[in-house]
Amino acid sequence: MNLSALRADGRGADQLRPVRFQNHIAPHATGSTLIEWGSTRVICAVTVEESVPRWMKEQKVTGGWITAEYSMLPYSTLDRKARDISKLKLDGRSQEIQRLIGRSLRAVLDLEKLGPRTLWVDCDVLQADGGTRTASITGAYVAISLAMKKLIGEGKLTQSAFTQPVAAVSCGVVNGTPVLDLNYLEDKDAAVDMNLVMTGSGEFIELQAAGEESTFTDTQLAEMIRLARVGLKELLATQAQAIAQ
Repeated sequence: MNLSALRADGRGADQLRPVRFQNHIAPHATGSTLIEWGSTRVICAVTVEESVPRWMKEQKVTGGWITAEYSMLPYSTLDRKARDISKLKLDGRSQEIQRLIGRSLRAVLDLEKLGPRTLWVDCDVLQADGGTRTASITGAYVAISLAMKKLIGEGKLTQSAFTQPVAAVSCGVVNGTPVLDLNYLEDKDAAVDMNLVMTGSGEFIELQAAGEESTFTDTQLAEMIRLARVGLKELLATQAQAIAQ
């Protein structure tokens, strides 16, 4: 069977959509990048605050901290998405995603090396076509790496606080076949949806897999993990190129 025939955009089951980084998109941020992943576009920007949260001071926790915020702009989807501020509370999905971004980044950061400062990572979705959370994590790593380079240049850090790279990708079961990197049309019709966050050394930080009114087998799960590793290897190489520019 021609697996590319299963996908509306003609990709093979193991192919990512094109991924591109445009660095320094936000001039006032310490580090920033626009990640374009197919038709999904997310600005990831890092702001440095030379202090730590009050709870760290009160509990005498040393080192620094990193926190993430995620937002889909009103015009990022086909139908206008109301801003969270209009509902006077953070959307549950946005809250879940920004916690995932923060967890993923803290897993590969030496907060002691960061020093007593806070990195604020803002991920703003300009255009959504599936995979906004995975694009946010993948782009945030690049944005923070650029911020680290600037801090090193200013003499505020002696070396990067990252212990290793991190990236994220989605997989799913579409028309009975496991595929890599779902776009919106595939995501909304997928029988199974999985998001995977992995380090440069190949260890997992998080797996989120769920059947959409469906179940999946050990074999399908193993194939999705294999596909994710293929995609993540490519993403890590693209990140490295973007940071080195």
